[in-house]
Amino acid sequence: MKRCVASIRRLGEPEGEAVGKNVPTVWFPAKATMAAVLSEENQPVLRRIHDRRPKSLTELAERTGWKGPNVSRTLRMMEGYELVALKKNAREIEHIALAPNFNITID
Repeated sequence: MKRCVASIRRLGEPEGEAVGKNVPTVWFPAKATMAAVLSEENQPVLRRIHDRRPKSLTELAERTGWKGPNVSRTLRMMEGYELVALKKNAREIEHIALAPNFNITID
């Protein structure tokens, strides 16, 4: 599991020189986007994936109480920010939480 430092970089903003252990690993285009992706509803999904390692989307949906399409949509969004990895195994998709814990920097 990698350490996740989340930060905001607005469109057209230069990367700057981040130094040390607080170098952002996940960039969001706006505070609203970061709040939506790392919402109080989504964080338990990451924690369940990390702690319980569900073998399928159906199992994860059952454990979260969410409907399958909602879980799938959320996981694909999180995959786009490299918070989870979706790995195909035969007929099922394994979910891997890459960053269940966050350090958020807001300028």
